[in-house]
Amino acid sequence: MTSATTTTAAATPHPLLGKKALPWWLSGPALLLFTVLLLVPLGLTAVLSFNAFDPATGVKAGEFTLEHYGHVFADAYYHAIFWRTFWIAGLVTLICVAIGAPEAYVLSRMRNPWRSILLLVVLAPLLVSVVVRAFGWSMLLGPEGLVNAAFGLVGIGPVKMLYTEIAVVIALVHVMLPFMVIPVWTSLQKLDPGVENAALSLQATPFTTLRRIVLPQVLPGILSGSLIVFGLAASSFAIPGLLGGRRLKMVATVVYDEYLHELNWPLGAAIALTLLVANLVVMLSYNRLVEGRYKKSLG
Repeated sequence: MTSATTTTAAATPHPLLGKKALPWWLSGPALLLFTVLLLVPLGLTAVLSFNAFDPATGVKAGEFTLEHYGHVFADAYYHAIFWRTFWIAGLVTLICVAIGAPEAYVLSRMRNPWRSILLLVVLAPLLVSVVVRAFGWSMLLGPEGLVNAAFGLVGIGPVKMLYTEIAVVIALVHVMLPFMVIPVWTSLQKLDPGVENAALSLQATPFTTLRRIVLPQVLPGILSGSLIVFGLAASSFAIPGLLGGRRLKMVATVVYDEYLHELNWPLGAAIALTLLVANLVVMLSYNRLVEGRYKKSLG
C-alpha cells in the first residue's frame, strides 16, 4: 500500500510543472514585461497626478490634492483643447475609413506584382521618420509650397494651411492610413469568394453585393482600424507639435508643455490620465455601438 502510494505521488507532477501551468510559464515573460513597462509607469503617473505642486519649490512629495483635476475639468481652456483633440481625431478616423476601406478592397482584388507595389506604397509612411514626414508636409503646405502653387494656377490662394487644423488633419491621415488599410485587408482575405459569386449569380448588382455581403463581413476590420486610428490620432504629439505650431494646442502638446516648460508634472500627469480615460470611454462606446449593429446585421 505504501509502495503504491509512493509510486502514484511520484507519477503526479507538481502543480507548477504540469500541463495546466505551461501556458502561464509561456506567457509569464510577456506579462512581466507588460507590468514593468506599462502598469508600473501608469501607476506612478496616477500617484504623481495627485501630488501637490508649488511653483517655487516644485512637487511636494507626500502632499496630495485634487486641485489639478479641478483645473482640467473646470477650466474652459482645457475644455477647448480636449474638444479640438477629439474632433480632429474623429475627422481623421472618418477620412481614413472613407479612403482606407475602398483602398483595401482594391488591394484585395489586385494580383502580384501590383498588389505588392500598392502595399509598399500604403506602408511607406511607416518607413519614414515622423520628423521627415512633418517637414515634407510643411514644405508642401507652406505659403510657397506646391499646394499653394497649384491653387495659384487656377486663380485660388494663397491659402493658409500650415499651422492650422487642416495641416494636422492631412498629415495625420497620411500616417494613420496604413492602420486602417491593413485590418480591412486582413478581413477581406478571410472572405469566401464563393458567397460573393453566389450573390452575383442570383442577379444581385455589384453594389448590392458589396453592401449586403462584403461590408457586413469586413465590419470587424473597419472597427479595429477605426479604434487604432482614433486612439493614435487623439494621443499624437509630433505632428500637432510640428505642423500645428505653438498656438494650435492639442492634449499631447499641452502635456509636453507642462512637463518640460512649466515643470508642473502633477498637472501634466492629470491631463495625460484624463486623456487616457476619455479615450477609453469613447473607444469602448464606439466598439459597443458598432458590434451591436454588426450582430444585428448578421441576425
